[in-house]
Formats: sequence, structure tokens, C-alpha cells
Amino acid sequence: MNCNGTIDEEPRGDYLKLEGSFDGEVHGETSTSSGCAGGWFWSLWWWLRLVLVVTFLGVLAVIFCIWVGPFFMDKEIIPIINWETETFSKQVLALIVFGSVALFPILLLPSTPSMWVAGMTFGYGYGFLLIIGAVAIGVSLPYFIGFLFRHKIHMWLEKYPKKASIIRLAGEGNWFNQFRANALIRISPFPYVIYNYSAVATNVGYGPYLLGSLVGMVPEIFVALYTGILIKTLADASHDQHSLSASQIIFDVVGFCITVAATVITTLYAKRRLNELQREEELLLQ
Repeated sequence: MNCNGTIDEEPRGDYLKLEGSFDGEVHGETSTSSGCAGGWFWSLWWWLRLVLVVTFLGVLAVIFCIWVGPFFMDKEIIPIINWETETFSKQVLALIVFGSVALFPILLLPSTPSMWVAGMTFGYGYGFLLIIGAVAIGVSLPYFIGFLFRHKIHMWLEKYPKKASIIRLAGEGNWFNQFRANALIRISPFPYVIYNYSAVATNVGYGPYLLGSLVGMVPEIFVALYTGILIKTLADASHDQHSLSASQIIFDVVGFCITVAATVITTLYAKRRLNELQREEELLLQ
């Protein structure tokens, strides 16, 4: 060892390097652990919020079934149901429901109340067959009528580029891609009657447009039929002046929550897939 301390500085330098390396590893491990903990926390918070929302909806459903529903049924629904059953036979009601679901979209009118009537009168089986046949006409007539106003529809879409970018997905790619895009648009919250006319502004073929529309409309049809059946159940209970049993309330509440959850999940999935298709389309254009 010499008196200037050179040998002593080298071990200290090695020690400093080792210490710095150790600190870096510790900081890296700490940041990684904190990141994992943060992701776990937000995932738990998301599920907790979902449980709270479902519980809140279940409580609202119970309140509606026990107190609000019977009062509303006595004043509004039961008189309408009695008028329908006394005025029309089931065959005539089937023609009215079929005609309204098939023709209302031409006039940009909602046809969901007619689907409720189908659920109240015919249930899931015959109600679904009746509605799906009418929907096939309801999406086809505006599609062909829209060709007469194709230029004006193009001008309208230019004013709303964000909606136009979604609609244009329906005409991109091969047959399957068009079918998938049309089904997703029908599941998404995009207005049903608006898309019937605006679809002609794309290059979508009638085959994938029709089949995609029918497949995409299935969840909405079942939700509407379930709503009609639930309304009929509550109306019968109110008309007979007796409250629903505990098993009926549980069944209705569980069915309502499942319906809401399925609707939200399918809608969010459709929106996410449409966004992914939009991003893929933008990457291809670049």
C-alpha cells in the first residue's frame, strides 16, 4: 500500500458499483411490485363496481315488481291488454305485429313496442319466429329504397365522419368480413332505423347485409320478448289482486339482471370489435 490511497479507492469503487447495481435492482423490483399491486387493485375495483351496479339494478327491479309495477299496470298496461284481447284475435294481432315490425322502419318509427306485444301474446317460440320474419322485411325494404337517395345519404354521412367511418366498415373486405361488420353494427348502439338506409352508402352486398342484420338483431329480439313476458306476468298478478310470490320475484329479478348484464356485455363487445376493425382499416390505409 502506498501513501496516496490508490489501492484503497479501488475497493471503494467496486463497492460503490455493487451498491449502485443493488440499489437499481431493488428499485426495479419495487416499481414492478407496485405496478402489479396497482393493476390488481384496479381489477378488484372494476369487479366491485360491477357487483354494486348489478345489486343496485336488482334492488330497483324488486321495488318495481312490488310497488311501482302493480300501480302502473292498473292504470296503463291492463286497459291496453284488455282492449287488445277484446278487439283482436291472435291471428289479427300476429298480422298487426308482423306489419308494424316490417313497415315501421320505412317511416323511421320504432318497432320495439310491437315486439313487446309479441312477447305478451305469443311467448318466446312463436314470438321469435314472427319477429325475425318481419325484421327480414324491415331491414330489406329501406335497403332497396335507400338506393333512390344514395347521393343524399353520402352527403349526410360527410357531415358526420365518425358515424360514417363505422358504417363504411360494413362494405369492406370479403363476404364474411361484411357479414361480421353488419352483425356487430346491429348489436352496437348504432340507431337501427338509421343504419337501414345508410347501409347503401357502402359497398355491402345484400346477402351479408341481411344475414348479418338478422344475427345481430337476435339479442335485441329476445330482450324485447322477455320484456313483454315480464309485463304480462306483472299485469296478471295485478289484475288478480295478488302479489307475486317470493320465487316469482327472485326469478323475475334474476332474469332482469341477466338480461341487463347480457345486453351490456354484448354491446360493449360489439363496440370494442368495431373500434378494432376501425384501427385495422386505418393501418391498411396508411
